[in-house]
Amino acid sequence: MEYTDREFMTIVAARQIKDHDIVFSGTGISLLAATMAKMYYSPECTIFYETGAIDPEILEIPMSVADSRVMYKSSINAGLFESFCLLQNRFTRDRIISILGAAQIDKYGNLNTTCIGDYNNPQVRFPGSGGSCDATSFTRYIVFLAQEKRRFVRKLDYLTSPGYLSGGESRKKAGYESGGPEAVVTNMGLFKFDDEIKEMYLDQFRADVEIEDIRRRMEFEVDTSRAREIDSFSEEALETLRNEVDPKRLILE
Repeated sequence: MEYTDREFMTIVAARQIKDHDIVFSGTGISLLAATMAKMYYSPECTIFYETGAIDPEILEIPMSVADSRVMYKSSINAGLFESFCLLQNRFTRDRIISILGAAQIDKYGNLNTTCIGDYNNPQVRFPGSGGSCDATSFTRYIVFLAQEKRRFVRKLDYLTSPGYLSGGESRKKAGYESGGPEAVVTNMGLFKFDDEIKEMYLDQFRADVEIEDIRRRMEFEVDTSRAREIDSFSEEALETLRNEVDPKRLILE
């Protein structure tokens, strides 16, 4: 079957979400993945948005987390304060999985969404943290990035959101009681993190790419010894994504 990079990334991310997970969704492809999980893979998951809508009925893909469609038949339609209280609540945060984007990531899952170059004289200025620093500080998270050397870097130009810091027990020693990066989804594969040293490793790769090509698109070395070819998608899954999740191609294209 043929599929686009966005379709690939959406389905790979959606398959990481399980029933009874609480999904904190960002805008763009994050919305696609959360909606795909709810409609197809994990109907018992609960989606909530930064703007305060919790557990809505999704009849049509929202364009952003501020779109009024995220509020349709929601169990609770609150606000930013309530959303971030939920992220930090010790009784809910271990069940939450956040879906985020980033400009740069290092081998420990630390993220940059602030700038490229020197902070005081940047080459590019991005929107910044938004809610991502709160999400990464308290919850498990999935990150979307294109597989490019300029994104998978040895050292971030700016640390916006904490991952496993310098690896090992450093996150826990810094006072973070929960959360951390769980998966990195690119247009070429799926990365996860070692349980002990907390470094990124290649878990799965697309059937039509070479592992060496993935490695060439990263500044740092990555363990590929555990990598396997990614499980194929069913036609039903692709049809659900194309015809039910985003039939108007608002985000897919």
